[in-house]
Amino acid sequence: MFISDVITDLINKCETQIHEIFSSCHQKKPNYSVNYQQFRERIEKTVRKYLLTEEQVPTLKEVKDFIDQIHADDLYLALACINGDECAWWDFDAEYRPYLEKLARSLTNTHGDAEEIVANLYTELYGISIHEGRRNSKFLTYSGRGTLRGWLRTIIWHSTVDLHRASEGIVSLEEIVQQVGEGVAHTIMNKTKEDTEQEMIETLNRKRYLKIALQAIEKVFANLEDYEKLILYYYHVENLKLREIAKIVELPSSPLRNWFKRHSEKSTRVHESTIMRWLDKTYSKILKLFRAELAKAQELKLKEIEICLELIAQELPKFSLEEKLSDARREST
Repeated sequence: MFISDVITDLINKCETQIHEIFSSCHQKKPNYSVNYQQFRERIEKTVRKYLLTEEQVPTLKEVKDFIDQIHADDLYLALACINGDECAWWDFDAEYRPYLEKLARSLTNTHGDAEEIVANLYTELYGISIHEGRRNSKFLTYSGRGTLRGWLRTIIWHSTVDLHRASEGIVSLEEIVQQVGEGVAHTIMNKTKEDTEQEMIETLNRKRYLKIALQAIEKVFANLEDYEKLILYYYHVENLKLREIAKIVELPSSPLRNWFKRHSEKSTRVHESTIMRWLDKTYSKILKLFRAELAKAQELKLKEIEICLELIAQELPKFSLEEKLSDARREST
């Protein structure tokens, strides 16, 4: 039997123990949207991470003792936040935000830097992208092995280091590879005539596809609802933080207020995670409309659509969002 199978067998023998821990968490926070299977999978993942080695197979007692040491309440909160549970996010705010802000201020020179670090952390915790139907939340890396407070302290420290590097103009190797790709310098130094001719062809094709992509994205933005344009304007043009946008939505005079009321009957309060979900839905709509426009109106094939997606991702920073979203902004004032 493989060691991995042994761990599976040991976890199965701890089923009652895990279920009792889950039930205890659920009784404390019955409103959190966390199911038993999700909780169990995270426990098993943590056990495998810390107890699975090639040299030694843990005993059943060691596994049970380890599971008892997991900070289950913290893990339960993290899982609820991953699921976008607004009740969990409010609890997280109440317990941890003051601590995070205080810690960030103690590690930075200015109040603005501290605010930036906390805002960036929250964005990472919400998850700014979705992969295979799952939000890439930073909470996915929390195992429950240590306290949530200690885990957050480590992340804040790393964020402070990254901010210092950015202010000093230091760029990490990983960032360089992401920007230009591994081996680019070597490739440039070894170009042939054929390479140059091929580049000319690729440049012409790029211009053609870029023109098509820009025309398509123009139509997409024109077809967005006013509230979608406005939330994009707040976030990408005015560079408001998620928390600031949430405060705007809570105002009785906010143009987004009526739209929010139609989608929420529980509370008049708006959490940052809700704003992130609205943004996600808008991003998804933009992508869907963009693909549809390229496939139907431009009659592009799948491979050509992927080329356009890559090109528009590169050009979007130069794309005048302020111009495209200004109508919604003017109507809101």
